[in-house]
Amino acid sequence: MDLSVITVTWNAEEHIAEQIRSVFSGCKNISCEEIVVDNGSTDKTVEIVFSGFPIKSGMTNTVKVIENKQNFGFGAANNRGVEISKGEFLLFLNPDMKVSLGSLDIIVKWMKDHPDAGIASVKLVDEQGQVNRDAMPRRFPKVWEQVALILKAPHIFPHMLHGYLMHHFDADKEQEVDSVRGSFMLMRRELIDKLGWAFDPRYFIWYEDVDICREAKRLGWKVMYTPVVSCIDYVGQAFKKQPTLLKQKRFTKSMLIYFQKWEPWWRWMWIAAARPMGIGMAYVSDFMQRKK
Repeated sequence: MDLSVITVTWNAEEHIAEQIRSVFSGCKNISCEEIVVDNGSTDKTVEIVFSGFPIKSGMTNTVKVIENKQNFGFGAANNRGVEISKGEFLLFLNPDMKVSLGSLDIIVKWMKDHPDAGIASVKLVDEQGQVNRDAMPRRFPKVWEQVALILKAPHIFPHMLHGYLMHHFDADKEQEVDSVRGSFMLMRRELIDKLGWAFDPRYFIWYEDVDICREAKRLGWKVMYTPVVSCIDYVGQAFKKQPTLLKQKRFTKSMLIYFQKWEPWWRWMWIAAARPMGIGMAYVSDFMQRKK
């Protein structure tokens, strides 16, 4: 098997059928499978997958489904998909994505031609074909930048995070980067075999993509961006349904886990100090929304 596409779903009925159809259209000359790991959806996500696609383990251009009874988070669910995958390469692809005809053939060949790349991503665009700046590669985060995010400082000083967010990134240039987004992340199985997992399961959601990119570089692999193909990214549709307070709790918890793993205590302590303030601000935001 050339490629295993692993997709974690949570109430993703709006886009999952279109995503799966696009995956199989993207694999014209390679063998591929898609593994859907559902994190306890309460909508018709699983029903749509079972009724619309061939569910036959071991065959190419078929779907495997893992049904979790609860939401285990992005990283742990992806790891469950890895356990039953057969592909030489693994593509972690969000359910609100759409790949173009034959594009997965191209990107798999690109990985084979670049043996020093452990992780790669492509140009992510919106429905009009414009570069999606919210889905661009990012620099490894610094503590002060993330404290600013928690306290909503960029709302007052909008340019302070332009370096971290790589606002001047040239999306038409192939280049090595610090990290790519987990919405479209192509990975070598060798990297996963060395680590024992694709994503550190301590992260429920957020920062697991940054973490694995840092792990890849630690092991001597490159993290690459290439515009050789593009992919439509509808950007976080499932997360828009969640309350601000819940998102802030999960976001800042993962942020703290990341900095505790990679930075000394006298740096990550600032994240720990700012986190309650960020959660308090999110509580007020949700309260005001309910009042409307």
